[in-house]
Amino acid sequence: MRKNRAAVVGDEMQKVISDIITNKVKDPRIPLLTSVTSVKMTSDLSHATINVSVFGNDQVKNDCMKAIEKAKGFIRFEMCKRINLRVAPELHFKLDNTLEEAARMNAIIDRTLDEDKKRREELGIKDDEE
Repeated sequence: MRKNRAAVVGDEMQKVISDIITNKVKDPRIPLLTSVTSVKMTSDLSHATINVSVFGNDQVKNDCMKAIEKAKGFIRFEMCKRINLRVAPELHFKLDNTLEEAARMNAIIDRTLDEDKKRREELGIKDDEE
């Protein structure tokens, strides 16, 4: 199945912007473990929503997003040098908390399974008796 143009451009922008943030933006507020998780383009390619994942506490994440917002013009300029588009899209950066939410959900599942196992042991129910 063929991808639409917005998806193809978004995938390419993800690679390019990730490289720019990692190798070109020289701001100490951006930690090494910062990655672009996805780029969603509008159908007319005029706007791009860039999801950024940052490893660290809330202060590190906020500082990183401020640094990226400050460097937005530079990132857009560098991106346009590498990707040939008729119109330079407006960039909108958004913090991606997917990894933290997944870890939180895994912790809840693990805790629930442990509680269930303890209840079964208290009631004398074996695992193969369901």
